[in-house]
Amino acid sequence: RRWAKEKHLATALGHQQGAKALKETIKACDKLGIKYLTVYAFSTENWRRTQEEVDYLMKLLVTTMKKDLKNMHKNNVRVRFIGNRNQLSQELQGVIKHSEEVTCKNTGVNLQIAFNYGARDEIVHAVKDIIKSKLKAEDITEDVINSYLYTKDIPDPDLLIRTGGDKRVSNYLLWQIAYSEFYVTETLWPDFNKKTLETAINEFNHRQRRFGA
Repeated sequence: RRWAKEKHLATALGHQQGAKALKETIKACDKLGIKYLTVYAFSTENWRRTQEEVDYLMKLLVTTMKKDLKNMHKNNVRVRFIGNRNQLSQELQGVIKHSEEVTCKNTGVNLQIAFNYGARDEIVHAVKDIIKSKLKAEDITEDVINSYLYTKDIPDPDLLIRTGGDKRVSNYLLWQIAYSEFYVTETLWPDFNKKTLETAINEFNHRQRRFGA
């Protein structure tokens, strides 16, 4: 939205350009040997936006996946979605399920799309599922909790890139980013590209990670 506003364009055009930036970033990750890329596409808080914008974002995901799934599959990309799917339309749930099934055996870039995702919501769902499993308190460990999260089969992020100059987490992967390195760029997401990614990675590679030690 900010990108479109700065250029005096419709919000929808900003989201369209954001979808293009994602495709270019996936290609860049493949060339750079990055195996996991997780992007925040729609948060649990984004429902507060205008109905027009929410409807457009839902439609954009459907059209983008239908249009680009074949090419992503051809390029060995594995697609997974993290987030609460219960609030999504049947059509959207079907597109998500189909995308995951088609690409489930691919071994290239692992693309996680956080859609209707909120870290607090994720943790609440995990706690409820743990209670349903009737585990004893003494049996609950970090590994157990991790196994109930949307990201249970995905490594914790090494690097969190925040675009647009924002210096906040925005309810994103709160459990998983406990020891992630943060990189903030003034570049807005629609302008994000391979060069921006390489700059972030270069800085990351010069940091010393201690993991609390």
